[in-house]
Amino acid sequence: MGSHHSDRRQFLSESAALAGLAVGAVQSVGAQAPQPDARLKDTLAYGQPSRFDDTVRRSLGSATPITDTALTTPLQDLDGIITPSGLHFLMDHINGIPDIDPKEHRLLMHGMVDRPLTFTMNEIRRFPSVSKVYFLECNANSRPLRGPNADSVQLVHGRTSCSEWTGVLLSVLLKECGVQSGGNWIIAEGNEANKYTMSIPMVKAMDDILVAYAQNGEPIRPHNGYPLRLVVPGWEAIRSVKWLSRIAVVDQAAMSWHEAGNNADTAPGGKALGFRFELGPKSIITRPSGGQRLPGRGFYEITGLAWTGAGLVRKVEVSVDGGRTYKDAQLQEPVHRFAHTRFRYAWEWNGEEAVLQSRCTDEKGEVQPTIAEAAKVLGVTPDYFLQADHFNGIQPWKVNRDGSIQNALF
Repeated sequence: MGSHHSDRRQFLSESAALAGLAVGAVQSVGAQAPQPDARLKDTLAYGQPSRFDDTVRRSLGSATPITDTALTTPLQDLDGIITPSGLHFLMDHINGIPDIDPKEHRLLMHGMVDRPLTFTMNEIRRFPSVSKVYFLECNANSRPLRGPNADSVQLVHGRTSCSEWTGVLLSVLLKECGVQSGGNWIIAEGNEANKYTMSIPMVKAMDDILVAYAQNGEPIRPHNGYPLRLVVPGWEAIRSVKWLSRIAVVDQAAMSWHEAGNNADTAPGGKALGFRFELGPKSIITRPSGGQRLPGRGFYEITGLAWTGAGLVRKVEVSVDGGRTYKDAQLQEPVHRFAHTRFRYAWEWNGEEAVLQSRCTDEKGEVQPTIAEAAKVLGVTPDYFLQADHFNGIQPWKVNRDGSIQNALF
């Protein structure tokens, strides 16, 4: 009895101390002057994952997590469709992440407009807000790998993420400025050291592009573009300019280095393929997938993600025999436009070799191609996609008799 009461008193004492620490942490954030370093170290003021959870982003060039600006989302470890902000993929062509004070940040809108305007962050937040669930995918995502990392769904396909983005429609800001006749493009520029710039047709700018200041309910994180970024739904993520500071309305594309040089696809003969905006229908089985191992025969749920630049995913089919036959997978509701769609398929593994793959059909009726079909369209061999961007081919995973799983694309 005495021991029981002693344990209870100790529990209450420790709980009270913990509660006091939590209250103190909250008060210190709100009542004292800003202390960025203190906040980062305080796991109660900003919740942190369990120390037993090893779900992390990983570098494209390593199997271990590192501090870098080329990190991939751990698709194999996630559920649902929303990517936590801290696990969003990073693919930055910059020298250091800018440290921007939102009180000092400005968005300049000028060029072929009636009223050039400069907005503060507070002024942008006064406009009607919009929240949308949108995916972003790097144009270089899913380049087939060979070697020790080729079996990792994270390292091969992890340059895509999906978030709830909140901001103001770009069209609202453009209408405030008054777009002049002949203003057929916008040039968006970031506020980092090398002034990353991208050209976007006015038709898209006046449609569904967001000037976003929040991601998954919190301010956009520095690596993802704090305090302001473009989110261009359905198009390659290089158009979604981070640290947005300037938009110029112009009559033609800028053909900047980032879009006409560094990120331009070329045909085998060296001819540029020009602007490529909308992403094709795509799906990836994330579990079971390469690098994993099935512990034994029996029931498994095959699950993965599908998305398309066309808008809605209409159907995902799964094959367990390398594409000879397909059956419909179940789609997780609700299915959002321009968002990741979670699919599931019940599978009974008999212990024999199997090849798992999925294919997506979007609202335009376009079907995700095999790598051979994608190569035929461009008049190239499948090896072309080892370096080319915009690859949305079907990804097969081979399940061996010992339960190990490997990339079966090549």
